[in-house]
Amino acid sequence: MPFKTTDIPGLILFEPAIYKDDRGWFFESYNEQTFQKQGLDMRFVQDNQSFSYYGVIRGLHYQLEPHAQTKLVRVLAGKVLDVAVDIRKGSPTFGKHLAVELSAENQLQLLIPRGFAHGFSVLSETAQLAYKCDGLYSKESEGGIRFDDPQLAIDWKVPAGKTVVSAKDLDLPFFAQCRNTFEYHG
Repeated sequence: MPFKTTDIPGLILFEPAIYKDDRGWFFESYNEQTFQKQGLDMRFVQDNQSFSYYGVIRGLHYQLEPHAQTKLVRVLAGKVLDVAVDIRKGSPTFGKHLAVELSAENQLQLLIPRGFAHGFSVLSETAQLAYKCDGLYSKESEGGIRFDDPQLAIDWKVPAGKTVVSAKDLDLPFFAQCRNTFEYHG
């Protein structure tokens, strides 16, 4: 099965079948029917792509309702530590995070449902990340959490002094103060 559950309900790793031969390789990065057969019925409406240098940390970001987003994240080049934090009130894993290495080499993808904050750190010299969203971006619905929140204790795998974080992300609130309207529905 290409889908692997994680210790946090709702977060799913997708490992596509890769077909290799003497020409190289091929895989379907997304197939609606494959996801629907797994009970994952969503309609993606926006694709995003970013390029970053070593040590860059982006996040932790999310969109509040009515513009919340499910994301399917993958790496096109390089390697990142992809992080999702459960911010669904009432969830048995509320405030817990999953950190998984995604790379162009391992071709793993992370499906992050609504109700999670998302971020990543770049572990290679450069990285290109692409993700599909099932909702359109809305500036008014932006939410976020500081990457270095001591309550979350995320190890971004980048040494102190080597991190590169935007001024906007440094201004995000800590987890306990973040805007959050998500509820867990088992």
